Amino acid sequence: MPGTDDQGNPWQMSIFQALYVISYTATTIGFGEVPYPFSQAQRLWVTFSIYMTVIPWFYAIGKIITLLQDTGLRQAITTERFSRAVRRLQEPFYILCSYGQSASLIAHSLDQKGMRVVVIESSAERLNELELADTKNVIPYLCADAVLPENLIKAGILHPLCSGIVTLTDNDDVNLGVAIAVKLLNPKLLVVARAERDDITANMASFGTDHIINPYTLFGDQLAMCVHALGTYLLHEWLTGVPGDTLPPPESPPRGRWIVCGYGRFGKAVVENLEREHISTTIIEAMPEMTGCTNCIIGSGTEARTLLEADITSAVGIVAGTDNDINNLSIVMTAFELNPSLFVVIRKNKRHNSALFKKFAADITMQPTEIIAHECLAHLISPLLAQFLSLLRLQSNDWANKLISELVSVVGEHVPETWAATIDIENAPAICEFLLNDNRQVLLEHLTQDPAMRERRLDLVPILLVRKNQPTLLPALDTPIHYGDRILFCGTPLAKFILPTLLHNPKALTYVVDGVDLPNSLLWCWLKNKLQ
Repeated sequence: MPGTDDQGNPWQMSIFQALYVISYTATTIGFGEVPYPFSQAQRLWVTFSIYMTVIPWFYAIGKIITLLQDTGLRQAITTERFSRAVRRLQEPFYILCSYGQSASLIAHSLDQKGMRVVVIESSAERLNELELADTKNVIPYLCADAVLPENLIKAGILHPLCSGIVTLTDNDDVNLGVAIAVKLLNPKLLVVARAERDDITANMASFGTDHIINPYTLFGDQLAMCVHALGTYLLHEWLTGVPGDTLPPPESPPRGRWIVCGYGRFGKAVVENLEREHISTTIIEAMPEMTGCTNCIIGSGTEARTLLEADITSAVGIVAGTDNDINNLSIVMTAFELNPSLFVVIRKNKRHNSALFKKFAADITMQPTEIIAHECLAHLISPLLAQFLSLLRLQSNDWANKLISELVSVVGEHVPETWAATIDIENAPAICEFLLNDNRQVLLEHLTQDPAMRERRLDLVPILLVRKNQPTLLPALDTPIHYGDRILFCGTPLAKFILPTLLHNPKALTYVVDGVDLPNSLLWCWLKNKLQ
């Protein structure tokens, strides 16, 4: 389109100048008429260009913004980002198919122990809590239904470093669906699932689910353990606790007649285990026709009349086990007014009510979510730890108390680290070189010595030795180590960090076994050979 310059001579824009003018015009910047004032013909063409470019530009911008706000596209981008993060994991990890109260405790504990976690959760609100959580490692998460096999695959059940999957939703059918899908897609993968119904438990077992957790049965077993083996209970809770927690104070439930308020699944498990310990019970139940209670006092237990009818004044303990936290607090407060010497066990259902329960300070506060978390951690931290805890229940209470004293003297009262070491070429090459190539003996005691100063002991205790599938609790320190042994250690984080030096470094192992500091460089090796 022709124009004139500042001298009145005919002038036309170059291709670049025309592109420049259209660019700032179409984007509504409106820079002006450059390099010279436009002619009427040029202004007419610019006007036409404005309507041809600005309107489509606004339309395109609106479409792009709408596209970026599309839920489907954003979900696709998030899913792909999640899948890419899982594929890039270079360390063993566990998959949590929820982020409820139990799963969040497990995620926090595993993260504190340096173990990686991946989360699938259908509730965006719970994932917001995960985003705000203070974690050592980034936890990949996906807002999706864990029952769908494609979501499980994206979460990494086929990943070579996936160590296992935990499904702890409050829906038994969802947990069953996840357990079946995993066992069909990857039969060798460890599966820990929650199940409250007997038919769901049987179905999970038929598909080979590795560990099935019923929180109510589990609580009953632990309450019975408190009654007849308090030391065993404390050791179990301590070794599966959250890092940083301290050894729980001992609270020994008395023997005598107990009152149990609430006869649901929780109450039935309590009554069954108390009666197994030959402790008599009086049951208070508000709806006996629904719970199948044939011999009980009808009521909720929140009123003094019902408690007096149950002869609260002669009872030694009370269990408030309903599924309502406020009712449980009301029960124990009323009971405590009538009999201040009662041993009080209270069930806490919601973690956000912790301040209320802490204020009351019952003798034992049992929260199903914490019980589930502790049981899961026993299986996830190390398979040997779960085996140790199973064997622990077969030992006497005095044995458990002596072990607690020994461990506290070595590692202190904070929750210790527990880890396993396998004596093979991959995990302990230095020891295997001693055993197989040099035909020399390495004792268990050598793994408790500091590789920097052999006279100093590491803060660890070997608590289990498995040799040819035969377990030995608290093996003697003069026990010779054999190829294929699996050893469970309990100790401080520093000791856990140092021990691999003895397993992998022949020089360090030679020093603690023989007291000889081998030379490192070729020059020192040559000089040593010359001097010999």
